[in-house]
Order: sequence, then structure tokens, then C-alpha cells
Amino acid sequence: RMVPFSFPLARYALWDPAPMGDAVGSHIAYYRNPKLFLMEKTLRLAYRHAKQSEKKLFACFLLGTLAMDEDGEGIKLTIDRFDPGREV
Repeated sequence: RMVPFSFPLARYALWDPAPMGDAVGSHIAYYRNPKLFLMEKTLRLAYRHAKQSEKKLFACFLLGTLAMDEDGEGIKLTIDRFDPGREV
């Protein structure tokens, strides 16, 4: 599902926020070849934490970096950190 961009309210506007023209969709994999790299240590930590959790549904954060390949033809998402989040 596509969601339009929105900006936070500001005291002074640098541009007219009214939409102009037709809506344009943007998808990360339309022009680039995405690659996902997941560190084994991060995956094992998330698995162990989920297994020790007493809840049926488990929520957490996987953090990483997004970079363009050297040849400029693809993007690389490297997930290397795990954050279990907070209950509140």
C-alpha cells in the first residue's frame, strides 16, 4: 500500500504544501536489485530472545544500514543489530 509523504508542521513554510499533478508511486526494487544481508549473530540473538519470551506474538527491532552497490545498479540492506524494544 502506498502512503503519501507528509512533513511535520512548521512555523514557516518554504514551499506550498498543496499537491500538484498526478500521484507518482515509488518502489525500492523497481529500478534497483535489492540484496539483504543478515548477520548470523543478530539472527541467533533474536531467535534466542523470541524463544525465551513468554508471549505468542513477539515484537522487536532489527537495525542496519542501507547502501548502494559499488556498480550503482543495486542496493544493499545490511542488518547487524538487534533491539528487543520495550514493553511500554
